[in-house]
Amino acid sequence: MTRASNAYRVVRGRIISGEMGLGAPISRRRLASELGVSFLPITEALIRLELEGLVESRPRAGTRVRIPTAQEVRDHFIVREAFEAQAAIAFARAATTRDRSDVQRLARRVDDLSDRGAGCAAVEAHLRFHRRILKGARCPSLVAAIEANDALASAWLSAGGAQRAAAVPSPRHRELACTLCTGSPEESAAAARQHVAGDMQHVLALLEPYFRFRQVHAERFYRSARKQPRAGVRSDLR
Repeated sequence: MTRASNAYRVVRGRIISGEMGLGAPISRRRLASELGVSFLPITEALIRLELEGLVESRPRAGTRVRIPTAQEVRDHFIVREAFEAQAAIAFARAATTRDRSDVQRLARRVDDLSDRGAGCAAVEAHLRFHRRILKGARCPSLVAAIEANDALASAWLSAGGAQRAAAVPSPRHRELACTLCTGSPEESAAAARQHVAGDMQHVLALLEPYFRFRQVHAERFYRSARKQPRAGVRSDLR
């Protein structure tokens, strides 16, 4: 693995997990020191992340984790709906008994963790649930397309944190799993579309404080988290 690839993996992982929250400033100097590399691998990694929509940079201003607009979130889920509906059809046609059992088990875990406000653990379980559907669908092209689409949604879901996520009801996964495992391909596609629509509303509600932060601070990049106003829910509720 090259130094730039390692830096990319580290920063991307922190963004997706919520360790680097939406709007958080990213210090190239600090990252270079932490990872023991020069500025060049860090710059290459951040360019790659910017192309994926996870960070944004401005000359002589800095780099930060990107806060999407509400319309960008809606556009993302339009694409996701198309992918998930096709994955549901493929799963209904090709899934084995083991596939169906695993999907139902993971659906229960996602809902249980969401009910407990488990934050990042619920996000990770959510990813495992959808990846297991893809595995059962047996369509490698869909797997590649959806996994490339997953990073943004994971960063957005993690942004809310455990307290915020607990306050916003998430779509139920048991019902989707039941339809995928017992319904026709057409019924499975319809259930997937309905689930994605619920996911979109869930994410829009979680990110509402960040949309407001972006409106106020869109033009200003902060050099450190200490100087930057907080984008999360706590600062909005003071």
